[in-house]
Amino acid sequence: MRAAAYTGNATVETVERTPVPPGPGQVQIAVAYVGLCGTDLHVLHGDMDARVATPAVLGHEMSGTVAAVGPGTTGVSPGDRVTVMPLDWDGTCPACLAGHQHVCQNLTFIGIDSPGALQQWWNVPARCVVPLPAGLTLRHGALVEPVAVAVHDVRRADVRHGERVVVIGGGPIGVLVASVAREFGATAAVVEIDGGRRERAAALGFETVDPAAVDQAAWVREWTEGAGADAVFEVSGAEAAVLAATSLLRVRGRLTVVAIHGQPRPVDLHRVFWRELTLLGARVYERRDFETAAELLARGVIPADELITAVVPLARTADAFAQLDAGRALKVLVDVGAEEAAA
Repeated sequence: MRAAAYTGNATVETVERTPVPPGPGQVQIAVAYVGLCGTDLHVLHGDMDARVATPAVLGHEMSGTVAAVGPGTTGVSPGDRVTVMPLDWDGTCPACLAGHQHVCQNLTFIGIDSPGALQQWWNVPARCVVPLPAGLTLRHGALVEPVAVAVHDVRRADVRHGERVVVIGGGPIGVLVASVAREFGATAAVVEIDGGRRERAAALGFETVDPAAVDQAAWVREWTEGAGADAVFEVSGAEAAVLAATSLLRVRGRLTVVAIHGQPRPVDLHRVFWRELTLLGARVYERRDFETAAELLARGVIPADELITAVVPLARTADAFAQLDAGRALKVLVDVGAEEAAA
């Protein structure tokens, strides 16, 4: 079978591998589509070389069809259309015992710490498999994972009907956070410095702010009639965005950190004290977030087609990374299923 592997030095190559039958408790999936994201780019840039063993098959946003099940595997059958929640926890650490398996202290993130979906047939633990709703296409099903990120973020922030929220960063996750917040009954505005991304967000019906052109704190005060936002999501990963975020919040507002910051950032703790703000971290997702994400996509409330800006075959995975890295696309999908059909 064919696979796309990160081989180090910012290089992705198409390689041949021998498929292995699924073992006990495993499911083998004929992969259809795989989405690429910022985390995959971090791997490509070598930022995670201490963690990733090369050659590494990446990919954790996906959809596919069950091809086979291993001995003793129940609850899933060949032919089922599925996605995968790419988390494998130990079940014994303090976080797991407290019911927070998704942030297990010894978590294996499938597609980074172990082989991912950029291969024609992929074996995963059965407990990670999430069925796709009837009517949801495999193409849109590849977006369940990033939508689940947004669902988890919005739930962590406890966004409520009628609230006003600000999303700092108009990339794919930022747009999804705004979309999910809107579905939860909030009104969302997107702060984004890139003009193209602002245009995309505006076309989806969101208020947009260029922080280089206007005083974003003053804009938010006017937008909220002087109160400040109920919730702010920091999705940009920029130092300046973190420092400014607390100035956008109302008394007892909630700041949720979504972006991965590779180093400590300055935070206006006086503002946190003065307005009794809440600072939250939001990492990955729980199974209920995956199930909600699949349902939102099936209902068509997520702008899936607008987010998918390119689809390429497995042999052109390196090109897909180049498009994403250049900022020319929101979401690029790799059509792995096309390779299988041609085999």
